[in-house]
Amino acid sequence: MAKEPQSIRVVIYDQEYFMRGDLNQEYIQKLAQYLDTKMRSIAERTRTVDTLRVAMLAALNVADEYHQLRARYEEVTQHMDQKVGEYTDALDEILKDAV
Repeated sequence: MAKEPQSIRVVIYDQEYFMRGDLNQEYIQKLAQYLDTKMRSIAERTRTVDTLRVAMLAALNVADEYHQLRARYEEVTQHMDQKVGEYTDALDEILKDAV
């Protein structure tokens, strides 16, 4: 019998939400705290009191962070793939000469 997802209470920007899912409760709380901190920082910097506007600005900020990290990850992965190819070619050359 499958275990039913538990309800997890989080507070984001003074609003209470109940989440259901299979993710770890501590992880969900960490995500909620991150978003709450992001929203409060944006509200303070922009002096915006409109919750929807603060949420949209926070979403754009998080999306920007994600895309920057993704681009960096792809750059590093491409560099590693290039190096692996170079080392493979060098190893093939050494082994060919050894035979």
